[in-house]
Amino acid sequence: MAENETAPKISIIIPVYNVEKYVGKCLSSLIDQTFTDFEIIAVNDGSKDDSLDILHRFEERYNFITVIDQKNSGMSPARNAGLAVARGEYVCFVDSDDFVAPTYLEELYNACIETGCEISCCYYYYRFVENDFLFEYPFRCHGIFNRTEAMNKLLRDVQIQSLVWNKLYKRSLFMDYDIEFPTMCFEDMAIANRVFAHVDRVVVIDRPLYYYNQHPASTLATMNADKINDFIRAIAMVRISLERNGLYEKYKKSYLALTRKTCGCCYMYVLKLHNEKKCMRGCMTNMKRVSRAIKHYSADEFSPTTMFSELPDVVDAPENLEKDYSAR
Repeated sequence: MAENETAPKISIIIPVYNVEKYVGKCLSSLIDQTFTDFEIIAVNDGSKDDSLDILHRFEERYNFITVIDQKNSGMSPARNAGLAVARGEYVCFVDSDDFVAPTYLEELYNACIETGCEISCCYYYYRFVENDFLFEYPFRCHGIFNRTEAMNKLLRDVQIQSLVWNKLYKRSLFMDYDIEFPTMCFEDMAIANRVFAHVDRVVVIDRPLYYYNQHPASTLATMNADKINDFIRAIAMVRISLERNGLYEKYKKSYLALTRKTCGCCYMYVLKLHNEKKCMRGCMTNMKRVSRAIKHYSADEFSPTTMFSELPDVVDAPENLEKDYSAR
């Protein structure tokens, strides 16, 4: 789209990596939207399959699609690259292996316009690809919430979750406060509180409009030690952010609820990790490490001066622990 043309209302940012089976349906679901004033920015993150070719075919056909091709750097740099060129007043993020309902943009946009909210959220489906089974996530939450209410719900990560893809945001929330996605897994959890800290109101609409495809290559289906460590780092980054902005005491109860939930999830992921490797030695060691880390990040005495790059690994791969035991 030429620079002198009117900027679209919404910029849709799609990070793309090795999703040739899914990206066509993802783009088609966006092209068929009932709301039409948008641009699509698809960032190919060094795909090794036919994903880039598929993107270029769509780009040639539709003048509102822009393809950025970059070396493999990860989902976060891909999203940041999309944000850097986005022109819309609002921005949303769609994962390239997912798809959306025809009214996804219309309902989220109208919810913001009609209520004056800076963020709108929708419900979503888990879609299990192998058997095409749909499960609607039970939010049990809808309406308009002020900043304090929204932050409490977000931090508890149950009713308003940190997921980036079921929301429409005023783009200024990212640009005015220099908010970028950190290069890690669970990056949305790490920065969601920073975005929500600057809103006046958030609206949640009680309709599932996003289809999250759960398949063998999904993030949650391929948990490993690195991803578990990033999950724990994300919790640490939330604490650091709250402390630096003088918000920890205000949201302490909700943050502690988040750490308890995270601890339980990490226990489950550690068990799954060791079971998949058929190596249960060291499982309790990893669980104890998780417990100690969560206690540290939820302790009353905590220094917010720690930098992201200094946050240590907590969980070790089962095969490494097995070597440690064998060496004794």
